Amino acid sequence: MSPRAKKKLRLVVERQAPREGRLPEYDRRDAPAHLLTRRQLRARGLSPGGHEPVAVLRCRGCAARPDLACTHPTRAWLYDARLAREKRVSTLAQEWALDRAMAARQTCPQCRRRYHYCLPLRTQGVCDPCARSYDPTPGTFLPAPVATSLAA
Repeated sequence: MSPRAKKKLRLVVERQAPREGRLPEYDRRDAPAHLLTRRQLRARGLSPGGHEPVAVLRCRGCAARPDLACTHPTRAWLYDARLAREKRVSTLAQEWALDRAMAARQTCPQCRRRYHYCLPLRTQGVCDPCARSYDPTPGTFLPAPVATSLAA
């Protein structure tokens, strides 16, 4: 007779927490107009500006339990739009630096073509057409930059 495996006892974590001492919670469509999620702030060109969330947007499942706090991962943080700041706009030098960084990730060191996607340079070292020796599809890489000469 073989001994039976013992069942492991699982610790039951209390998932229902009382609402006292927490941020105010609102159900969907019940939140005041000045409280917005990060995505809503971004759509209006704003950012929280370093401020902490001021309320919680409850998930649909917790709408039937108004006395308990929502602890589900589908809840959202609400930020006050009156405290929000304008989103920072990147400068031309920052955009140029980002373009150079992306060009380094998208350019094959062997054939010097710049592709529309990042190449596996860390693992493969070159683009797929160079590694497998075939001609690339014309729509997958950018045309070579045109060298202009000034007539002055």
